[in-house]
Amino acid sequence: MTLHGASPGIVRAAIQRGDPLPGSRGFAGEIDGMLVRDVLGRYPLFVDGESWAFDPSELADPSPFPAGHVRTAQGIEEWAELPDPSVADPSAGVAAVRSALERAFATVDTDGLAIAFSGGIDSALLAAALDVPLYVAGFPDSHDIEAATRGAALLDRELTVVELTHESLEDAVPELVAATGRTNAMDIQIALPLYLVAKRVAADGFDQLALGQGADELFGGYAKVAKAPEDPRLDSETVRGATREVIETLPDQLERDVLAVRAAGIEPVAPLLHDAVVEAALGLPGELLVEGETRKVALREAAWRWLPEELATKDKKAVQYGSLVARELDRLARQAGFKRRMDDHVTQYVESLST
Repeated sequence: MTLHGASPGIVRAAIQRGDPLPGSRGFAGEIDGMLVRDVLGRYPLFVDGESWAFDPSELADPSPFPAGHVRTAQGIEEWAELPDPSVADPSAGVAAVRSALERAFATVDTDGLAIAFSGGIDSALLAAALDVPLYVAGFPDSHDIEAATRGAALLDRELTVVELTHESLEDAVPELVAATGRTNAMDIQIALPLYLVAKRVAADGFDQLALGQGADELFGGYAKVAKAPEDPRLDSETVRGATREVIETLPDQLERDVLAVRAAGIEPVAPLLHDAVVEAALGLPGELLVEGETRKVALREAAWRWLPEELATKDKKAVQYGSLVARELDRLARQAGFKRRMDDHVTQYVESLST
């Protein structure tokens, strides 16, 4: 039996009951001769015929094992899917989110833990609830370093700044491609700051890194969700339906992020993806996801329990833009001769570094 994440007892009971949210932060691996992965795919798992591995580089032709499925001698079948709870009353919805966050934070082992801190509400919640060191990665004039510095001051916490350089990006790209098996520009741009902050955290003697992953998906943090049903990137007619659509993309995104952080020798921890938080988020009405220009409404209201107003209401840029990694990787691509008129020029540049 080789299992990542939840204990064998929790996993056995979850499969027997068909309970998709049994009170863990996910699981994947082999138990009682079965291969299993939780419904959100919070732990990567890969197969190649009858072989399987947590690391895709260990297999000749790896494919992701589908989230929410189990493989037995009879074959692969879905064992659970995300629930579709009835819509909560607004006041009850915020209270449920606050209670779920308290439960999630209480389960975090802070031994050897640091936090990837950008100054936005997601990582600020982690920083306020968990008294461990804070790290931010970005180029010197980046939004993330500015926001993290301000956020750390508001929380009266010290912050370690990992200043990125062109050389650090060039060195990291082939390492990330090898670890994740991905070369497309967006994936690499997102993974680079995670990987480089994790490398510094590992060098400083830590072995866990807490991330704010999942909050945007669970709580309506994306512009395309706020614009539903007008945004063509989603099919749903409502904000609530659009939120569920993006939640269902988590297995692919988490695979990238977990593999990137593990490649630095660090185990990622995602408290905001605890089952209790997922369950509370799934029951939120649309107005607690997006209201006017405000996204992640319920999370912000729940955050008053831990955060000052400035941090509870703060918006931030996506990590690839806030760290300036996307801008600088584009600059490097153009300097190397991969011009913007070329099809997907940054991806071509990434591939050139990885050959």
